[in-house]
Amino acid sequence: MSFEDIGEIRCGPGEARVFEHGWQSWSPTGAYRLTDAPPRPADETIQILAYRPETPIPPGVFQGEGLLAVEPGDGSVELWSAPSPLQVPSIRAREEGGRLVISADGPVRHHRAEGGLDQALRDWADTMTDKRTFPAVPPMWCTWYGYWDKVTDADVIDNLQRSERLGLGADMFLIDDGYEAEIGDWLEGRPEFGSLARAVDAVTGAGRRAGIWTAPFLVGHRSRIFREHPDWLVRDAYAGRMWDQDLAVLDVTHPEAAEHLVDVFRTFSAMGISHFKLDFVYAGALAGGRHEDLDPIAAYRRGLELIRRGAGADATLHGCGAPMLPSIGLVDVMRVSPDIAPTLHPKSGDISQPSQLGARLTGAAREFLHARWWVNDPDCIILRPEVEAREEWAAHIAGTGGLRGSSDPIAALDDWGLETTRRLMVPTATDPS
Repeated sequence: MSFEDIGEIRCGPGEARVFEHGWQSWSPTGAYRLTDAPPRPADETIQILAYRPETPIPPGVFQGEGLLAVEPGDGSVELWSAPSPLQVPSIRAREEGGRLVISADGPVRHHRAEGGLDQALRDWADTMTDKRTFPAVPPMWCTWYGYWDKVTDADVIDNLQRSERLGLGADMFLIDDGYEAEIGDWLEGRPEFGSLARAVDAVTGAGRRAGIWTAPFLVGHRSRIFREHPDWLVRDAYAGRMWDQDLAVLDVTHPEAAEHLVDVFRTFSAMGISHFKLDFVYAGALAGGRHEDLDPIAAYRRGLELIRRGAGADATLHGCGAPMLPSIGLVDVMRVSPDIAPTLHPKSGDISQPSQLGARLTGAAREFLHARWWVNDPDCIILRPEVEAREEWAAHIAGTGGLRGSSDPIAALDDWGLETTRRLMVPTATDPS
């Protein structure tokens, strides 16, 4: 759709700020002065992986996905937003002669508020969903930032035992990327991992919950699904390149692909897994030719509903790399920032990419969503000695109400790291921020 002007506002040039809300978990989010240069993708691949692919942002323009707010400098807040999670327009602001002209490529709601940006964002978030309560979620331990995709079942069991012995407090153990044979072949194991059943049985046998990672809407070009079921893929949809391969998209509107997706999560549930981290799910909302003529956001939401059908009503669905507004009401936990990393700055200079700085900035800007739309996930606690600025990362985690999860090899923690991790491993706050 083309952009149409929908309003304008006069601003104090040195005082005004524009709040851009990013499309998905990893998309930068924050408030910027009119003279600032907001974060933009470093290359075309990152545009797909971490921004809204179909609406790249022109130079000199502010853009929010489903939400853009302006503080003109007089104490008020002007806010333009999506009418619902089913319709999420891109909303832009451009400066013209002391005015900000607002445009959008779809229907929007307009709000005017007093009391500052933070309060306006909290009030707006309350209008986007039915009021529900979010029980406290206990802390977890995750394999990813210690073992990456080389994790083994022995690593899971070793850290389970150390957590119990040292009183770390982890109640759920999340097996992240590295157990699967290929991206898309979730029920086929990577031989070097060992036995998924053995790891899950050890966790549940200790009275803890077991979690698993998938990228449920991705199909890697090396996978068996890609080779054997080309009719299950969204036509002309390109989800980027990761794991040294191009990525296709599972068409959840195809009956056989849909049943396959349900069966994957039903199988994991039968193993005793109850927490499902759903990663790279931006792919489910990419445009392309589907078996059924369904718009991308509706197809994405159907995919989450199919996963819920397989995982069960009591399972925890944990979104990541996920379109934010389209996920409302369908996930229990949501990553609200880019990935953390042992380094302070991202290698590419693009704060949508893994880094402590990007995770802190966007995570703090989205704290207002916690216990309103879902339980926020600010990403994992990593505090081993080689982590840069680890004291600052610990302070950021301490200031959030969201999910706490350690992802260091517990044996790699020094005394400060172990003591601080233990202190931070508490259940989530149940009241909105």
